[in-house]
Amino acid sequence: MNTTLSALLQSKGSALHTVPSSLTVSDAVKEMSRHKIGSVLVMNGEKLAGIFTERDVLTRVVAENLDPRTTPITKVMSGSVLTVGPEMTVQQAMDIFTEKRCRHLPVIQGGRLLGLISIGDVSRWVANAHRAEAESLRQYISGDLST
Repeated sequence: MNTTLSALLQSKGSALHTVPSSLTVSDAVKEMSRHKIGSVLVMNGEKLAGIFTERDVLTRVVAENLDPRTTPITKVMSGSVLTVGPEMTVQQAMDIFTEKRCRHLPVIQGGRLLGLISIGDVSRWVANAHRAEAESLRQYISGDLST
């Protein structure tokens, strides 16, 4: 669990989905749907302005009867986004997901957005690590592992 988020980002790939802060909710949802993702980072130029998620659509648009075609994304996004550095470990990220009850952590270094880690990314990494450990133990017990 001491793997850094930088290593996790490398194994995950570099795809990062952002939208400009000038979009409407409808345009942002179309972008999310097109990429089959549950959130997008909202950018004001090169600067992170917020995050917009499926939950925002439900609680801040649909539940409030706002028109997605005319509502600016900046009105309903989460503007104060907790960010982390690439040196943070997977365990530390898991602790943040649990304590802060969030699902996404933008990874920023020197003011530059490097990527986005989701709770799904971390869960997948943990499952793969456990699978690899179990396989190593199986090989060791059966004598297939050279020492």
